[in-house]
Amino acid sequence: MGKARTILLPERTNEVNKKLEISSTKILTFGLLQKLNGSMNSRKDLLFLLGITTFFLPFFLFNMLFEAYYQFNLEHGLLMSFIKFFLLATLGEVIGLRIKTGSYHYKGFGLIPRAIVWGFLGMTIYMAFAIFASGTPVLLEKIGFKDASQILHSALSWKKVLVSFSIATALNLFYAPVMMTFHKITDIHILENGGTIPGLFRPIHFARIFKEINWDVQWNFVFKRTIPLFWIPAQTITFLLPEEYRVLFAAFLGIVLGVLLAIAALKNVD
Repeated sequence: MGKARTILLPERTNEVNKKLEISSTKILTFGLLQKLNGSMNSRKDLLFLLGITTFFLPFFLFNMLFEAYYQFNLEHGLLMSFIKFFLLATLGEVIGLRIKTGSYHYKGFGLIPRAIVWGFLGMTIYMAFAIFASGTPVLLEKIGFKDASQILHSALSWKKVLVSFSIATALNLFYAPVMMTFHKITDIHILENGGTIPGLFRPIHFARIFKEINWDVQWNFVFKRTIPLFWIPAQTITFLLPEEYRVLFAAFLGIVLGVLLAIAALKNVD
């Protein structure tokens, strides 16, 4: 017996051809959209980098501008801490969002409310730095580490590294978990209120939101990983710096935090 042959009627042939044309058109359109989207994202990334460079470069090029910033920072440390975190830590969140979603913003993200919260947290960080940088060396002296307070302000040495490490450890064990949890609660509150500025100032339902936090992530990643593996080493460096640069460096670390949280989200950790 010969092989059976499938005979397509003209109508059936036309139908098959149309489906093939539609499929080909969809594939071509999808490919073009991907290229267009990639091109738009590349353009956005370029504009973003240009904007950041334009903002920061004058502080490096013009000594008078840097001196004005330096003097204002010395005289108004608390206010400058608000401004630094308002700008830099929020920048970290924006970069993190870009890594997670491919976009720098979306409706309801609440860029300004997040910046306001970061500014407030920046002031608490300024206060925490003052408290722990003064109190921890005193504690070290009480348990036998002589002249710890003076060592912190001396030239770089292994003793100064040890004092700085002690301050960073105390800060991150006692203050950081409270700050991080508060920040998580405000994040949820901002999203629940549509990312609006008036929504930020509505009453925060702390008890309910506290229970809704993913504590597996908060404990196993945010506390157990970022604190010992990133924050304590990074802030050991912070306290090796002159006092007037510590909060600025901490604010830059906020950018790194945004990237770390974004990477965690991509790995389905957050």
